[in-house]
Amino acid sequence: MIRHYSDVDESSRLNTGVFQIERARTEELILRHLPPAPATILDIGGGAGAYASWLARRGYRVHLLDPVPRHVEQASAASASQPEYPLASAEIGDARRLSFSDASADAVLLLGPLYHLLEKDDRLTALREAHRVVSPGGLVWGAAISRFASFFDSLSNGFFTDSAFAPILARDLSEGQHRNPTDNPIYFTDAYFHRPGELCREFLATGFEVVELAAIEGPGWLARDFDRLWKDPAQCERLLECVRKVEREPSILGASAHIMCIARRAR
Repeated sequence: MIRHYSDVDESSRLNTGVFQIERARTEELILRHLPPAPATILDIGGGAGAYASWLARRGYRVHLLDPVPRHVEQASAASASQPEYPLASAEIGDARRLSFSDASADAVLLLGPLYHLLEKDDRLTALREAHRVVSPGGLVWGAAISRFASFFDSLSNGFFTDSAFAPILARDLSEGQHRNPTDNPIYFTDAYFHRPGELCREFLATGFEVVELAAIEGPGWLARDFDRLWKDPAQCERLLECVRKVEREPSILGASAHIMCIARRAR
């Protein structure tokens, strides 16, 4: 994972191509349930700080933690570039071993750890840590990659027939364990791909109450000529509205590249 993110610039990803709908919808799902500023938010596995910096600008006190040194450096630089709205902290860390005190956060974001932690026990450990540090009644947002994302991605982007990708896809579909033995970053890095119901069960197993399970991009990431559509304000809003209408449809959840589970720690 660290090698992958040393080669791929995560700081610019969410501003390009179909990743723009991932960002827009993630922000929308966060704001739908977020308590008012200046609440304290822990962005665990926060990458280069895209969401942390955005929330800081909205008046939240945001602590970012990420295992990739380059990401922490980028998040710190992003924080320095908005001196009126800095991050509360940006540090290297592990979602399974948080240094934060019990019930010290109003909300926790887990927008990367649940697919970068390959083993179920590690994911449950990270969720238990999130449960520990969020205050009673507080919410946790957990993002997962769909079990079927690489299948759709390969069809949409023309590498389904690549012989090097075939065994990767076969294991994705059968086990959800994504491995990329090639040096092609398009095939991502080691990860775990969830079925929608499986994501909910992991939250329930660690003491959370599930508030909402929603497709992030829905089928919107498969839009033909996405960039042209996204740049047209009317068509962009139309696309987002259609995604909202089907975001909880069970038959469509797995067609989304990412799925969001929003859960509450019981009071």
